[in-house]
Amino acid sequence: MTTKKSSFEEVENLLQEIGHKIEELIAKGAEAGGEAKVEVEKKVKELRKDKESLEKEFTKRRKDFEEKYQSRKESISPMLEKSKEHFKAGLKELSDAIKTLFNNNQA
Repeated sequence: MTTKKSSFEEVENLLQEIGHKIEELIAKGAEAGGEAKVEVEKKVKELRKDKESLEKEFTKRRKDFEEKYQSRKESISPMLEKSKEHFKAGLKELSDAIKTLFNNNQA
């Protein structure tokens, strides 16, 4: 069975992939000579800057989401717990009703 990745995990994986691609460009740039090497190094600097900006924005938005989630979770948690109790009580009543029904049919 596969597990579904969260959006945060998908973005983190993309950022890691970008980092690996940048490292590949660095390796290719080291092999290149002359003007091509200068151009690759310039592009790598731009890509690193873009990647760092993306990582900062991602971290900021993830933090904001987690803070909002926690605050809502704390306010909703008591209601969920009460609903859970009512649900369990309803299941017990249903179970008792089914047992009674079967006992009446067997008699």
